[in-house]
Amino acid sequence: METNEADSLSFVNNEDDDEDNSSNRSSASCFCFPERCCHPSSRIHRYFVLIFMCFLGFGSYYCYDNPGALQKQIIKEMDINIGTFSQLYSWYSWPQTILCFFGGFLIDRVFGIRLGAIIFAAIILIGQLFFALGAFCDLFWVMNFGRFIFGVGGESLAVAQNTYAVSWFKDKELNMVFGLQLSIARAGSTANFMTMLLIYDYIGNYSQGHKRLGFTLLIAAGTCIFSLLCAFILAFFDRRASRLLHEDSLIPEESEKVNITDAKKFRLSFWLIALICVTYYVTIFPFTALGSLFFQRKYQISQTEANFYDSIIYVISTFASPVLGILVDLTGRNTIWVLMATIITLISHGMLAFTFIHPLIAMITMGIGYSVLACALWPMVALVIPQNQLGTAYGIMQSVQNLGLACVVLAAGYIVDSKGYISLEIFFLTLLCASVLILIVLFVDDNRKTGGMLNMSPKQRELYFKKQFQPTILETDSDGIAALEHQKTN
Repeated sequence: METNEADSLSFVNNEDDDEDNSSNRSSASCFCFPERCCHPSSRIHRYFVLIFMCFLGFGSYYCYDNPGALQKQIIKEMDINIGTFSQLYSWYSWPQTILCFFGGFLIDRVFGIRLGAIIFAAIILIGQLFFALGAFCDLFWVMNFGRFIFGVGGESLAVAQNTYAVSWFKDKELNMVFGLQLSIARAGSTANFMTMLLIYDYIGNYSQGHKRLGFTLLIAAGTCIFSLLCAFILAFFDRRASRLLHEDSLIPEESEKVNITDAKKFRLSFWLIALICVTYYVTIFPFTALGSLFFQRKYQISQTEANFYDSIIYVISTFASPVLGILVDLTGRNTIWVLMATIITLISHGMLAFTFIHPLIAMITMGIGYSVLACALWPMVALVIPQNQLGTAYGIMQSVQNLGLACVVLAAGYIVDSKGYISLEIFFLTLLCASVLILIVLFVDDNRKTGGMLNMSPKQRELYFKKQFQPTILETDSDGIAALEHQKTN
């Protein structure tokens, strides 16, 4: 990317940020303990806000996999095959191939993070209501329309959540925060697989057929209302923090204006990270979307047990993500962690495809790999993109991811209908191998351009940033000037 290193990484290990944080702590220390806890500069207050930040996406993740938890019921009541069923996931992803990018841009330039989060959370609620209405009226196209509306807000809300995270937390806390966000989000996915069938069975006491399905999906919309409430609470605390920090004379630096065309200047490393993201995640979400019937058919088990195995990946990530996030914070070396995660997931898909090892073992393995990758991959974006462009960058990441998901989930449904689940697993294994190859290219590119910054330990990275940001005094000697300029360019 053409922009200066100091601009693109100014919020990470920046000495000015350290001085600002020291000022924040000094001003906060002037208050008594209760007042200090309520001050935005205090760690306790930031962690309190983090609670609402994590639950901002709970409803979205709970309702996203509603079709997966009720796969058998939807196929039966709506009289469709697996290929048609997969459209419910594809229609969710299609709008985000474009709108997710603009969602990040709107957060950066138009709505702002506060209003943007509220708008996108409201859109998610509306989409889920249409989804339930389609089932209630026995109109599958209305269900698809609801998933389309749901998708308009879903990934854009994730962009807002990520932008909130990098606004409130810096440097060494960031991996941990991403891990906690993933943990709560996946708790929503786990709760979906654990509860939706129970709700469906309970509604069966009062209604049957497609109306029973509609009422079940309507109850699930309650989680979207909860997330919308979190968006309002976050907006209040974020506005309050801006006001108090301004009153404390903690004036933020003037940020560079963001232009959509800046995406053309993003580093090659960012685009490689985006490709790794899409080739990896398309082996996870389409599998869980269609996994319930896979487990029922291959292992001859009940739907309740199949849903449990399908949710294991989310159960593991719920508890493992915070721990792994802290571990990545302490060790750094993100590219090594991503490589380990991809290989672990490759092994788990291999077990499901070619062995009859208990599915619990394979899914626990996949859950560990998924958790490691999420904690190590997403924070890498914040290392290579300017802070004021992170909304746009995360929007592009989500856009590329959803383009892959929209295509792969349709392909997955076709493969299952025509060739079976084993062929689908071979397809996933091929994509994971491609992810490993792209990661190798990223490793080589990063070593050539930054000396391996993405794979440095925290201490090495701190020294690297200090060296990059330290003012350079040019000597009068022409050879010295050339050497110093060459060092700055590198």
